[in-house]
Amino acid sequence: MRQKLILLAGLFFLLSAFKADEKSTITIFMIGDSTMANKVLTGGNLERGWGQMLPGFFSENIQIDNHAVNGRSSKSFIDEGRWEQVISQVKKGDYVFIQFGHNDEKPDVKRHTDPGGTFDVNLRRFVNETRAKGGIPVLFNSIVRRNFGGNTFSAVTVKEAVQQDDFRNSVSVKEKRSSEDSITGTGEKLIDTHGAYLDSPRNVAEELNVPFVDMNKITHDLVEGMGPVESKKLYMWVPANEVLACPKGREDNTHLNIHGARLITGLTVDAIAKAVLELAQYIRHYDFVVAKDGSGDFFSIQEAINAVPDFRKNVRTTILVRKGVYKEKIVVPESKINISLIGQDGAILSYDDYANKPNLFGENKGTSGSSSCYIYAPDFYAENITFENTSGPVGQAVACFVSADRVYFKNCRFLGFQDTLYTYGKDCRQYYEDCYIEGTVDFIFGWSTAVFNRCHIHSKGDGYVTAPSTDRGQKYGYVFYDCTLTADGGVKKVYLSRPWRPYAQAVFIRCKLGKHIAPEGWNNWDQKDTEKTVFYAEYKSSGEGANPKARVSFSHQLKNLKGYEMDTVLAGNDGWNPIKSGNRLLNIKR
Repeated sequence: MRQKLILLAGLFFLLSAFKADEKSTITIFMIGDSTMANKVLTGGNLERGWGQMLPGFFSENIQIDNHAVNGRSSKSFIDEGRWEQVISQVKKGDYVFIQFGHNDEKPDVKRHTDPGGTFDVNLRRFVNETRAKGGIPVLFNSIVRRNFGGNTFSAVTVKEAVQQDDFRNSVSVKEKRSSEDSITGTGEKLIDTHGAYLDSPRNVAEELNVPFVDMNKITHDLVEGMGPVESKKLYMWVPANEVLACPKGREDNTHLNIHGARLITGLTVDAIAKAVLELAQYIRHYDFVVAKDGSGDFFSIQEAINAVPDFRKNVRTTILVRKGVYKEKIVVPESKINISLIGQDGAILSYDDYANKPNLFGENKGTSGSSSCYIYAPDFYAENITFENTSGPVGQAVACFVSADRVYFKNCRFLGFQDTLYTYGKDCRQYYEDCYIEGTVDFIFGWSTAVFNRCHIHSKGDGYVTAPSTDRGQKYGYVFYDCTLTADGGVKKVYLSRPWRPYAQAVFIRCKLGKHIAPEGWNNWDQKDTEKTVFYAEYKSSGEGANPKARVSFSHQLKNLKGYEMDTVLAGNDGWNPIKSGNRLLNIKR
């Protein structure tokens, strides 16, 4: 009986663990109109809904599923079956963000609702049906229209304003200007165009005890604070003949551009954190977001790096790279200091150059010219980014070229074959934590002092893990702590290192070595004289590849770690200690 109880308890524990794992991802469903909706990207379209930008403000525990659609009111969203599609997917613990009003104001029978009447009825339905599924509804009112004028509310102004959305794509800028000037004005105060439609979400939220976010106040304060001229930078004011998506240009005071949507979404998530305390822990603020789906400031990583102010001291610039393969050759120049590059799972920086590939002048690119990424700026930090060279086994082909001091990589991957990771910078210190590095020959090589902590080092073929070129007099070269060395099947003879330069240094401390590591461990690269100058050593190696008695005579087995403490190796003259500093380097507002 006791054994059965133990088995049942164990089964219960396992099932609970699976359920907990399933709940680790929460979905936020979004229903609303064009100001919230995802926009098409064709023709370089600059328009964005604020909901489109929301994924860049949450951790990956939150999944955003945006169902907002241009031109929809609370009525048409229901009548077209869109709400049924959403509510059928909602599960316990999910959220539904609800924002209507812009199109409920319009007079046509397919969309019009009355505030205090049918509009409120529809909002109650969204709330009650969400709760019936175990979801959490959140109500939002409409964002402000950029309608500057006097202080008097005008019924004519409201009528003209709500019609903007319908005719903005069917007339030219010149034709629109006369109508829109009458509602945008030249005053310093915004004229409200929503009236009682702003009250319905607030009233229903109070009535049903639902979280409410006053987006109209958020956007009103922002737009009015910027004034009638500067606030144009938030909206779709586009000159003619500049963007393929709107060749005639556009002067739109309702819909947001990339900058406006990112800025307003940032203010909105702060309000969400106050209204829905459970979501606050997942909110993140980055200076820039890179995303292939249009949910960021930029489509390419290089654009984001170029936007970082030169020599921005005493503060870090944080860049989120959303999931995707970014095929581009990246350069982080020396002036772009203090960058933190943070990747979502599946963020891959990729290119396919190699040493013998000709450049535009027909010359071979060479090893240094083959890299997918170049890092020259000090105090660079990267987390959860894959750096890869996809050219294959074609000789030297670098995935990442690092010529900068105080560089920190955390949970990154470096993929390639020969010469994957080039620690190029002399007198430079680099720290790699929980990283994965793979290759065949000399796939970690260069001059720098580099520490590898708890990294996974994988050999894809027979060869050499490292090829340090440590300068004479340099105190440290490569030091590996608690790393695991593995190999593809069939790989039988891999050396820990061979000296690219006579004073090469590599030390492996408490590393688990696979059987692919050759018994002799180290190689002199057919240079007998280097045996007198190199420093190759191990401390408490384990695994099938650990064979201290068979190691070459010019290697060492350390008796203790005096002088090889991690912070000592990296300290230099300024006491740099990334292990102690940890994620304080990120400077991400949470």
